Amino acid sequence: MTSPFVDDTVELEARILRGALRRVRIFRDRLNPLAFSEEYLYEKYRFSSEGLTYLCQLLEPYIANATHWSCALSAVCIALRYFATGSFLYAVGDVENLSNNTVCSAIHKVAHALVGLAESFVVFPDTCPTQTIKEGFYSMAGFPRVLGCIDCTHIPISACLRENEGDYVNRKLFHSLNIQQCDHRCLITSLEAKWPGSVYDSRIFSESSLCQTLSSGLFSRVLLGDRGYACQPFLMTLYPDPGEGPQTSFNVAYAKTRVRIEMTFGILKARFTCLRGLRVAPERACHYITACVVLQNIATMRKERAPPANPQPPDVVDPITLDYPTGRAVREAIALLFA
Repeated sequence: MTSPFVDDTVELEARILRGALRRVRIFRDRLNPLAFSEEYLYEKYRFSSEGLTYLCQLLEPYIANATHWSCALSAVCIALRYFATGSFLYAVGDVENLSNNTVCSAIHKVAHALVGLAESFVVFPDTCPTQTIKEGFYSMAGFPRVLGCIDCTHIPISACLRENEGDYVNRKLFHSLNIQQCDHRCLITSLEAKWPGSVYDSRIFSESSLCQTLSSGLFSRVLLGDRGYACQPFLMTLYPDPGEGPQTSFNVAYAKTRVRIEMTFGILKARFTCLRGLRVAPERACHYITACVVLQNIATMRKERAPPANPQPPDVVDPITLDYPTGRAVREAIALLFA
């Protein structure tokens, strides 16, 4: 009869042998996402390790309640994960092993902090030299005096609205919010993220602080807008029926230059795919849109890797306002430069 002690010894030796042959597992610290590769960080958060560190240092005073730095990092990563994927909160929570309430609180806190920083990162170039911007646009197609390109893009939102639902239905028959303008580097320099999708682009611009600034006549530069806007001395649109020569050359150079705004919207929505459909109330959607725009500008300034993106196709719009005579005169003067 075999002794039980011998059986126990054999079993113990077998366990030790199996353990020796088993692959050694390496556990990463889940509180430190920076332990992962740069490729992983770009895919998951849209920022490099240096970019995440910068965001944490920037936002920590607004999102950390006198806690450890890693808590600020955790909140930033949760928010970036949501903005980058647009997943449901429970899906983000499952990935990060957190509850829905924790995820929702982190996203809201980070978004609120980024909205508070919008005036520092979304800046119209009225107080800084504009020569670099002018030269940047001119190098694209020889179009002179351009300060920026302007357009609106629709951000789909949830249709579960309690009141004024019809205001949010755009001409493409889905619920949305409208946003606005960029420079030659794809930096967004003006933002109006509060208008329902049914509002025309021209009205959004005419009631913006940007229009008031340009109307003051302090600038000799122009914006490029589509036919949804009226041609004004500071806002150029295409010739609707161009003649041969300068007018056709004007339209060609205009189209090559103004594609920058379509590229900007394409990169923004590719980097933060939550903007392809927000399942939140309009008020909170405005905060999330602004937060993503601030993050987009930070990523552009820091030269973070941009995700593959196709330019957003331009809207085919019919003119809804008459061009200003002074706007037509300025357009004609610029067109003569292409003669």
